[in-house]
Amino acid sequence: MKKQRGLKGLSQERLSFESGLERVAISQIERKRINPGIDSVGRIAQALGVPIAELFEEPAEGEARPANLRPGRRAVKD
Repeated sequence: MKKQRGLKGLSQERLSFESGLERVAISQIERKRINPGIDSVGRIAQALGVPIAELFEEPAEGEARPANLRPGRRAVKD
């Protein structure tokens, strides 16, 4: 999820708005503090525009883990 969010340039706040979930929940899911329900996973996938299965893919061998985006809000690119 974090990788897809980073590729789209979305902040946790923007993803929470687009998915209808709390920003704290997005953060906790990314840090593996909580396990989301399938309905939440579906909402996140829809907000990111990716198939649900893509959110469960581990980085390929040798592929760097997703980098943290700089703090702050992101402007939406249309």
